[in-house]
Amino acid sequence: MHIRAAAPAELPLLQDIERAAGEPFRSLGMAVIADDEPLPLDVLDAYRRAGHAWVAADETDRPVAYLLMDTVDGAAHIEQVSVHPDAARRGIGRALIEHLAAEAAGLGLTALTLTTFAEVPWNAPYYARLGFRPLAEADPELTLGLRAIQRAEAAHGLATWPRVCMRRELVGAEAHAVRAVRPVP
Repeated sequence: MHIRAAAPAELPLLQDIERAAGEPFRSLGMAVIADDEPLPLDVLDAYRRAGHAWVAADETDRPVAYLLMDTVDGAAHIEQVSVHPDAARRGIGRALIEHLAAEAAGLGLTALTLTTFAEVPWNAPYYARLGFRPLAEADPELTLGLRAIQRAEAAHGLATWPRVCMRRELVGAEAHAVRAVRPVP
């Protein structure tokens, strides 16, 4: 498995990955989430052109997972991370997030953020195992940008189920990776 930038011809595959990754939500009574259409090709291409779309590709160089990033209030915000169920439980999502952490640190961003379902086992509990912490309503790190994302998600119907914003500071290994790439003057 290797991580690289998404290619233009692969964008329909990213949509297929998203659809497949949504299917397990049916078993939780969240068919609306499973049926939600992936981002349109032009939106995916905008992420790709901005250098904010990465794929994890298999040994044949075919994407099996992807991650999209926005910059929100000085943090790298994970807009979407999806792993095809056939490739799940192999650390691919974690690898994509660690790749983003290194990229974000290199850009001088301070943290990773995301919004997710609080009670879905492969959502908030999974991200907590990766070092993300939930942000309470009164938390000053629940920024205006994150609040705007929450409002947009609620308008899209995602707030039907409990949602949470989460944050992971970029320290430790990410900082060491940046120092290894950029010599200290």
